[in-house]
Amino acid sequence: MPKIDTTQFEKKIELRNLTEDDIPELLEVQSLCFPNMDPWTVDQLQSHLRIFPEGQFCVTYEDKLIGSCSSLIVNFDEYSDQHTWDEITDKGYITNHDPEGLNLYGIEVMVHPDFRRMKIGHRLYDARKDLARRLNLESIIIGGRIPNYQKYADKMTPREYVDEVIEHNIYDPVLTFQLLNGFVVKRLNAAYLPDDKASKSNATLMEWNNIDFKRQSKRLYKTSFPVRISAIQYEMRKISCFDDFAEQVEYFTDVAADYQSDFVVFPEIFTTQLMSFLDEKSPSGAIRKLTTYTPQYLELFSRLSVRYNVNIIGGSHFVEEGHHIYNVAYLFRRDGTIEKQYKIHITPNERRWWGITPGNEMKVFDTDCGKIAICICYDIEFPELARYATDQGANIIFTPFCTDERQGYLRVRYCSQARAIENQVYTVIAGTVGNLPSVENMDIQYAQSGIFSPSDFSYPRDGIVEECAPNIETIVVGDVDLEILRRQRNAGNVTQLKDRRKDLYQIKWNK
Repeated sequence: MPKIDTTQFEKKIELRNLTEDDIPELLEVQSLCFPNMDPWTVDQLQSHLRIFPEGQFCVTYEDKLIGSCSSLIVNFDEYSDQHTWDEITDKGYITNHDPEGLNLYGIEVMVHPDFRRMKIGHRLYDARKDLARRLNLESIIIGGRIPNYQKYADKMTPREYVDEVIEHNIYDPVLTFQLLNGFVVKRLNAAYLPDDKASKSNATLMEWNNIDFKRQSKRLYKTSFPVRISAIQYEMRKISCFDDFAEQVEYFTDVAADYQSDFVVFPEIFTTQLMSFLDEKSPSGAIRKLTTYTPQYLELFSRLSVRYNVNIIGGSHFVEEGHHIYNVAYLFRRDGTIEKQYKIHITPNERRWWGITPGNEMKVFDTDCGKIAICICYDIEFPELARYATDQGANIIFTPFCTDERQGYLRVRYCSQARAIENQVYTVIAGTVGNLPSVENMDIQYAQSGIFSPSDFSYPRDGIVEECAPNIETIVVGDVDLEILRRQRNAGNVTQLKDRRKDLYQIKWNK
């Protein structure tokens, strides 16, 4: 008998994290599993993958998606006992996900009807348990449906029904499964999921405790997460060489470090100060010459961020890439790594004088002080960018700016303060002052740099953390508290992020 090739009998089953390519198949499976309930939207699923990709799992069989589950992390004590699915998931977008939370909250599990009784659900639940252990989370909490209750609703209350299922007198496909997986019923939520007609909107709140959990005092007793920011109001004046510029920059970095700042922020295109010694009358020619200083600029700020142990928003600088000139803001982390944000909206002035090309991507950066974003000057005047960055987790939005007169400055300031309020984030603006009489289109400057907060009782009066005196060279130093921000997003007098009508409108980035 010839040797049998066993590979022809193999059936490939895989549990892995969900990807964006899986979304169409997932929606098809959901329509089969929950035909009478509101389905996920593509935007909601993309939000899950942006915010907490490691909490989204799927199972494939012969490369066909046959099951999935979604989850987020919360501090469950901050939610009402009778919370709803919309409240615990921020209406399905999980923008309330808290990486510092103690509880993994499961918000959906589904298995293709043709592949049930293959332990697919068990695999998904085990993946959640492994994740909870790996992240050292205290427990997994779920709001479980009771879909067979519709058959008994005229005979017993939801509480009586749950008791009968626990006693094994009634079988419920969801509750029975969850009990078998080690979950314990904590309470009943009467209006958890209004579109769940089979459960009559009821849900069992259930918990699985991680016996390997090790309590960490920094998480239990965290009362604040202070971040110190220095915004530089930088004077533009004639210099004779790059070393003059470097000396001025290092002075301010040193001062910010003396105040133990976590971030120091320089203004937009303040490197145009170098044009004062370039001896080029044509604005476009001067810009091309300025871009040749990009390596020196990068080396300077990278060295300063490491030497002074501070994260630096290096203002912005004109960079030539592929015969195009871009206005680019660099983040120099104190660990030596570098990121960049291209200016997305170009002013008529930048277009006319310098031929600046717009960027096409809004980024959110991880730092040792949480997630941040950079909106360069004009970009802060377009609310969609800040909202998009906030949805990706940004807590602070930095705006290096350069304006020649008060009206332009006020546009940047008012919009920055508006972004702080509507997105419940901190915003920071840092601008140029002084004069460069010999440089076309950079003759005069006007600025009043500042650090702004949302407007509520837990924040400074008028929503101003600190601000400079107008139009003089100086530095402003202020502390913002990311823990207060997190709490106010959940339980402030107003909760703009939670109260958005995502059923009516949303921000969608066209890739």
